[in-house]
Amino acid sequence: MIDNGRPSRTALMAAAARAAHLIVDSPPVIFADTVAYSLLGDQAKELVGYHRTQGEHPILAAVRATATVRSRYTEERLAEAVRRGVTQYVILGAGLDSYAYRADPEDGVRVFEVDHPATQRWKRHLLAEAGVAIPDTVTYAPIDFETESLSEVLLREGFDASRPAFVSWLGVTMYLTSEAIGDTLAAVGRLAPGSEIVLDYTLVPELRDAAAQMYADAVSSMSAEQGEPWLSAFRPEEMSALLEKRGFGLIEHSLHREAVDAALWERADPLLPSNLSGLAHATVLVRSPQPAR
Repeated sequence: MIDNGRPSRTALMAAAARAAHLIVDSPPVIFADTVAYSLLGDQAKELVGYHRTQGEHPILAAVRATATVRSRYTEERLAEAVRRGVTQYVILGAGLDSYAYRADPEDGVRVFEVDHPATQRWKRHLLAEAGVAIPDTVTYAPIDFETESLSEVLLREGFDASRPAFVSWLGVTMYLTSEAIGDTLAAVGRLAPGSEIVLDYTLVPELRDAAAQMYADAVSSMSAEQGEPWLSAFRPEEMSALLEKRGFGLIEHSLHREAVDAALWERADPLLPSNLSGLAHATVLVRSPQPAR
């Protein structure tokens, strides 16, 4: 989502949370995003400043926990895929994701950042202003999600459809209907067998703990006021059904507590695991041959 060519407020807040984690929280570090602060441009001081002065507020602490856990979980699954030989990484709704600018080019991973062209122009401007070089390993894949297909856009940008890819889709599904989520999953499900996806999704209220429900009550209302209402929430089995219908299997679900090493929750700061959202990791299965007619 964009607003006047800039990433949404929620994308900015997620990047600020990743940046602030390295500044206001105690060790151990959950996720070290060393580029996020630069991506905030002239808003960095203000947005990270909220965390500096009010970092123990449960809402801000929950934002940092959510943003760092989902990023660490995703990049750990990506690293496992790369060790298995995957060399294409597709980031849907890339926004202010910074993986491509932190990655070791020797890993041989081609990164495809898929997003609205206006958001990509703004991001590239921020990178230039911060002196962050755009590596040869990153490809910007501008897309109008309402009129263009994911596969066509990727192929146009040099994606090899014959080889498996790793796909991440973070911080987006709660703003979409179940039908819209299914449409995107169907597009990913048409990638080469063995392709993988990690996505996060909001849990239904009855599965949330008290802290998660407090966060949801506060943040969902603010998000709606800013034009980004929360439109979906799932049980893990409902998300599994959505994935299976689109050709995925080997589905694993993780909540915050088990998504990262248990030692990372032995903390002296206010970061706590919560049952606000789940992470799903799934694989595109080999398609069954169609019967002859």
